[in-house]
Amino acid sequence: MESMVIKMTNLVEMIAKALVDNPDEVKVSRSQSGEDDVITLQVASSDMGKVIGKQGRIAKALRTVVKAAGVKDNQNVNVEIVSDAEVAEETAE
Repeated sequence: MESMVIKMTNLVEMIAKALVDNPDEVKVSRSQSGEDDVITLQVASSDMGKVIGKQGRIAKALRTVVKAAGVKDNQNVNVEIVSDAEVAEETAE
């Protein structure tokens, strides 16, 4: 079960790095929120549009793939996308 989440984390990172202009600034982490596994994708502010896509299509597709893989192992896996600016604001508070 745990290895599936690690594989999905690596997949999210690989896809994100292929999409953005600043692949060195892509950070992916995972955590648990109750029963759910959460994969957090952090990208540069300038790359948010590339990861989200027009009308959120890329983000939705990424979330769909991760959720589908989780269903196979009876796990609920969510993907959160944040910019480095949002993380900096949270850290400053």
